[in-house]
Amino acid sequence: MSKSSRKRRLDRIVQTAEAHFGKKIDHLETPGGEGRSSCRLHFTDRTVIATLRPNFRRAHLEAFVLNRLSRFCDDTPKCLGMSGEMIFQSDVGDRRLNVEIARVGKARRMHLAADAVDKIFRVQAAARTAGLNTQMPHLGNNTAWIKNFVNAIDALKKLSAGASAQTDRIALAEAVAQPARQFVKWDCRSGNAAIDDQDVLRWFDFEYAGVRHGAEDLAWLIGDEAWPVAPDKMEEIVRDAFDPATGHTRDAYMDYLSIYVSLHCVQRLKLILKEADKRGWLSKTRVRKYDDAGVHPEFAAHLCRVGAYFASRQPVTICIGRDFEEAAGVFDRLVAQAA
Repeated sequence: MSKSSRKRRLDRIVQTAEAHFGKKIDHLETPGGEGRSSCRLHFTDRTVIATLRPNFRRAHLEAFVLNRLSRFCDDTPKCLGMSGEMIFQSDVGDRRLNVEIARVGKARRMHLAADAVDKIFRVQAAARTAGLNTQMPHLGNNTAWIKNFVNAIDALKKLSAGASAQTDRIALAEAVAQPARQFVKWDCRSGNAAIDDQDVLRWFDFEYAGVRHGAEDLAWLIGDEAWPVAPDKMEEIVRDAFDPATGHTRDAYMDYLSIYVSLHCVQRLKLILKEADKRGWLSKTRVRKYDDAGVHPEFAAHLCRVGAYFASRQPVTICIGRDFEEAAGVFDRLVAQAA
């Protein structure tokens, strides 16, 4: 996006917001960069998040979700109105979880991780009460999507001996093809949660919300390459926080979570490699500040270890885990060379 296009976009947001709220904006911030969809508007008495979605449908779906959820929980932003493709939301805090969890000590880090997981289950519970699990579009429920999701494991060949070629892809596709019964926020990367002045953590960005198994939201968090919590600790946190109202047994839920995390890590690794080819490696500080893809070899190595750990938990993904282990070594060597 050119500089003039960014200016026109921000001018449009300001004009629309001032007309909607009937008051002047003191100034605005673009925490994620001027090219991102959201900005923070500072009025004299409060701050508001304005988000310009790419189309009318996405904006209205997000507003619909937030309005429904707000009746039953306080773990998400409040929708403050709309204008075309623009949605206004309450400000849930300027401390992004991805930045905050990286700067605190071990005890606080584990507390934040547990809180993030607990809030995912709470949002899903509120969604069930609101009936969103029967009203939202189904995600990843067609044969082509599942096939592409499974076949993405081929990306590991260039970083390993290719043990994943032995994977039973039919069985893996069957394991992924779960009935869509649970509301999912989708995109539960840690950059999409924030902490306010009262230390309350809330999830935001419901643009892609829909219905699937439900464990996918936990997989997005666990498989966030910039998430600095070991996979075994995350497994323990999820197991402890598990909500039986999801309609699954704890063991069945954890089995599916392991499979989905394994494949989700492949998707994230593909994105990292693509962006590294395009832009080169980025600093970890930049990645966290702008909630960017984790284009740093340490993040890539961590992601591979997460994938290896969860893949090793299930027979159908165990070969994928071997490739992840070897891929982690590739990125470890890059880190060592840069030291």
